[in-house]
Amino acid sequence: MRPTGLVSAVIYDDPKAAIAWLEKAFGFEITLLVEDDEGRLAHAEMSFGDSTLMIGSPWHEAIASPSMLGGKTSQTVHVQIAGDVDAHCERARAAGAEIFAEPETQFYGDRTYRCRDPEGHIWTVAAAVEAVSIADMEARSGHVITTPGGSDA
Repeated sequence: MRPTGLVSAVIYDDPKAAIAWLEKAFGFEITLLVEDDEGRLAHAEMSFGDSTLMIGSPWHEAIASPSMLGGKTSQTVHVQIAGDVDAHCERARAAGAEIFAEPETQFYGDRTYRCRDPEGHIWTVAAAVEAVSIADMEARSGHVITTPGGSDA
């Protein structure tokens, strides 16, 4: 049985190539691979840390990869790592990721970079590098930040 929570499903025109790329670029690991009787990928699951990512191909007319939509996407995937964001970025770049936001430390204390995978999905990779209070986040960003219960995490 699966634990309660959220699991993203990312759609690819060539899901087998995507799985190989996600292994090489991000270090994700295959935990489940389902193929039909012709060897086409029907469903896959990959893990990273305590998270699961489902990989699939278009299964309905409303489902598509960004590569099938002229590069447009309506979602991004955020990957929180415990390691070196700059080294992770270089690994992804070497695997063919299009880096469109180089590593930079954000006002909230994470160092992030953003990239597109070979089919155009957008990924943000981040690691906490500094604990920042809500008050300091507001001062650094100029934003008003509200948290339920008023915590200053």
